[in-house]
Amino acid sequence: MKLLEILAEHVHMSSGSFINISVVGPALTFRIRHNEQNLSLADVTQQAGLVKSELEAQTGLQILQTGVGQREEAAAVLPRQARSTSPMRSVLLTLVALVGVAGLLVALAVALCVRQHARKRDKERLAALGPEGAHGDTTFEYQDLCRQHMATKSLFSRAEGPPEPSRVSSVSSQFSDAAQASPSSHSSTPSWCEEPAQANMDISTGHMILAYMEDHLRNRDRLAQEWQALCAYQAEPNTCATAQGEGNIKKNRHPDFLPYDHARIKLKVESSPSRSDYINASPIIEHDPRMPAYIATQGPLSHTIADFWQMVWESGCTVIVMLTPLVEDGVKQCDRYWPDEGSSLYHIYEVNLVSEHIWCEDFLVRSFYLKNVQTQETRTLTQFHFLSWPAEGTPASTRPLLDFRRKVNKCYRGRSCPIIVHCSDGAGRTGTYVLIDMVLNRMAKGVKEIDIAATLEHVRDQRPGLVRSKDQFEFALTAVAEEVNAILKALPQ
Repeated sequence: MKLLEILAEHVHMSSGSFINISVVGPALTFRIRHNEQNLSLADVTQQAGLVKSELEAQTGLQILQTGVGQREEAAAVLPRQARSTSPMRSVLLTLVALVGVAGLLVALAVALCVRQHARKRDKERLAALGPEGAHGDTTFEYQDLCRQHMATKSLFSRAEGPPEPSRVSSVSSQFSDAAQASPSSHSSTPSWCEEPAQANMDISTGHMILAYMEDHLRNRDRLAQEWQALCAYQAEPNTCATAQGEGNIKKNRHPDFLPYDHARIKLKVESSPSRSDYINASPIIEHDPRMPAYIATQGPLSHTIADFWQMVWESGCTVIVMLTPLVEDGVKQCDRYWPDEGSSLYHIYEVNLVSEHIWCEDFLVRSFYLKNVQTQETRTLTQFHFLSWPAEGTPASTRPLLDFRRKVNKCYRGRSCPIIVHCSDGAGRTGTYVLIDMVLNRMAKGVKEIDIAATLEHVRDQRPGLVRSKDQFEFALTAVAEEVNAILKALPQ
């Protein structure tokens, strides 16, 4: 309608922001959808009153009053054509109704265009999460419907009463062991909420460790010498004969990053589809040899996905940390080992995607329901997927990774199973994350003497190639220093 289009120009909004437009007698009512200016109904009607004379001059209508309705919370504008006769009023009302219908169609077209643009933007943003396939469009449409559902519920919950249960899982459900009612829920709504640093370190120890880290980072020559010494370090024993066996070579993504014979995960042969105990994965022990703290592994290949889920099941894992996109710069880094939606069967393991939630542009969280179809046993587990860590490089900042780690540990807290950590080759990014987490966990337990180089040698004794570059080693030092600094700030002074 011309009146609403002119009003939209005055308040700097698009005409598509007016919804639920209706004409009842001389009254024109409408609602306002969420907009970039964050204008409410009251703001718009107040502005309409301020520019009343201009609206009358441009439309030839006389505006009797403006306001916000009490029952339906809809704005109303009461126009009346000056010096009109009764027959003319009927004609005008008909014209107003026709214009209203036309305006509604225009608003619908604008909404569709906005939706298509948003969908295109989301596709570009999530393109790195996996290769394009036959189900890609369906997945994005489903995510878009979820976003629209959440937005609608937020805008009209007061006017329409209590909301109905949503298929989109809540943020808190990501950290629940209970089975979710919905078989598959996706949300692309960012939910950035930084976890506070755990203030469980005495001040003197914190300052001592921080000074040690900062000295390392300032002294570039010392840092370079330390890295050279680490590169020259050789683990003993260091044979990888099993990984290089004829039947196992094809199970390795990268020939240079293989598990040691003395430190590798062994699958149960009777449950393996290939009747082999081999998988490219290494247990990483922190202090108790009976209970690995981590399992460092490569990103699954298409023909090792069943082996991966067998390892998840047999290790009792409840948390997976994924540090690579599926595809980076056109190169496949990892095969998708979970279903796009619903469930998929990998040998005897049925994996059901319960929810997928994007916390921020750097990482997302997925919840899975895992079932052994032979025994009918079921489990739940959570995958934390960090997206902004390039292969052989480092994230642009330590802050997102540190918050990511806090969320992982919040989910893992109190459990006694290993955390499965993987990137593409199970070495560079995987080793850097394990190194950061292990050092910070030692600090949290009260260890006062921290030697990151010695810790790296300790984990390299268990898997070769962990932390692939000097930049990644320096990033680990910086991350530890920044987390200690955050803990010190959180302590009562």
